[in-house]
Amino acid sequence: MSQSAGSAEMNRIPTGVRNLDHILKGGLPGRYTYLVQGEPGTGKTTFSLQFLLEGMRQGEKCLFVTLSQNRHELELIARSHGWSLDGIEIVELQAEKPEDDDQTVFYPVDVRLDTTRQAVIEAINRHEPKRLVYDSLVEIRQLARDDYRFQRELINFKQLVRDKGIATLLIDTGPREHTDLEVESMAHGIFQLERDLPAYGKARRRLDVSKMRGVDYFDGYHDIDILQEDGVVTFPRVVPELAPEETGGDLIQCGIEDLDEMLGGGMERGTTALVVGQAGTGKSTLSSLYLWAALERGENCAMFLFEERPETFFRRSEGLGFPMRKYEKSGMLRLYDFNPSEISQGQFNEMALNAVDENDTRVVVIDSFTGYVSGLPQPEEAIIQMQLLLQYLARRNVLTVLVVAQRGLLGHNMDTDIDVSFLGDTVIFLRMYEWPAVIRRTISVVKKRHGPHDLDIRQIKISQKGISIQDFVPPPPGRPSPKPDYD
Repeated sequence: MSQSAGSAEMNRIPTGVRNLDHILKGGLPGRYTYLVQGEPGTGKTTFSLQFLLEGMRQGEKCLFVTLSQNRHELELIARSHGWSLDGIEIVELQAEKPEDDDQTVFYPVDVRLDTTRQAVIEAINRHEPKRLVYDSLVEIRQLARDDYRFQRELINFKQLVRDKGIATLLIDTGPREHTDLEVESMAHGIFQLERDLPAYGKARRRLDVSKMRGVDYFDGYHDIDILQEDGVVTFPRVVPELAPEETGGDLIQCGIEDLDEMLGGGMERGTTALVVGQAGTGKSTLSSLYLWAALERGENCAMFLFEERPETFFRRSEGLGFPMRKYEKSGMLRLYDFNPSEISQGQFNEMALNAVDENDTRVVVIDSFTGYVSGLPQPEEAIIQMQLLLQYLARRNVLTVLVVAQRGLLGHNMDTDIDVSFLGDTVIFLRMYEWPAVIRRTISVVKKRHGPHDLDIRQIKISQKGISIQDFVPPPPGRPSPKPDYD
């Protein structure tokens, strides 16, 4: 082992890909050979350019050897993200001087393997890079013509860059199941990039660090995206155990004494509350009540809207006497409004975690969780990830309010499109009762893990004067109540 390679093992190497060093628990473990796999369009070239640009920021010499793309194509990719490749040496091996005057273009399959190998060695000796990208193994396979020669070529190349202490990315194009086991065994680490196109909405991208020798890391899938300015961005899977655990604090009250009494004095910090009901029962209004009370106490809050525009939210709140615009302008209230089909679960998780970790948010409202999950291609997986997010927020002593919509408009139907009852520490159930010419909204606390709660059904009134809780009044004489529908 050379001195430069040995010293590299003492320090982690930053990848240049946002959040990827977190997944690797510190960056690449040394100046070894790493494999970047994926089908066309998964972001392999962008990923590799970020790796080299980070090397430039670290004051390292960087080299991009390409058999599959030319300099112009690489510069187009870089410019699309606002980057410059100045300072990165680019060596094109797509063509060599023709031996036949009638032939003007040589493609990689026509270039002799030994000539290509010698050109790579000369480029490495001339530029003395500390970071190298080799694009791609597809062309090397074509040049080698057989598996034995291909494997031998890779082993020799790996030894060359290892001796010189060069952190190297090998790009391999193709589906995961077609990757050579010999290539995977040779690599010190493997990054698998995937792209899945749902029936509707934005393509879903994922990254899997399927191998990384000698270090601990967060394995499994992590959502990624390709953003205009940032390039490839990873959104690490939520690990609740990493959250600094906080406990204690007063009960969170909404400011309406009767409702707080129904909840045994209020809701505990570090818990999740489900507000469940059909359309028009007041779910969003009740959730806004907890936001307003927290903001009035001087606590920061976050609101995620999936079914209504921010302007609609503000107007509805102002109609109830909750002028929340001032808190949004001051930064105490962070309001997020987006289409769930346009972002990944990982990106949503990052927004929620940043709101808590960077803004010391104490109350988070998601309105509605049903609308969010229904816009995702894999709702079941989203529920699992949401459970991890809620566990993280609980450790941070945050109250999270999830609005869950039921089917239908009136009646006693308690069905929902998704079963999320296990997520809630507290479940507040809102319903509408209908008698001839009379509709009443009711509220009940059907579950509360921590402490006592009132099981009575109360009537909830929503008017310009605000929200009030009253005793449930039976229907007037001569107007029988409908039989409950338990089907």
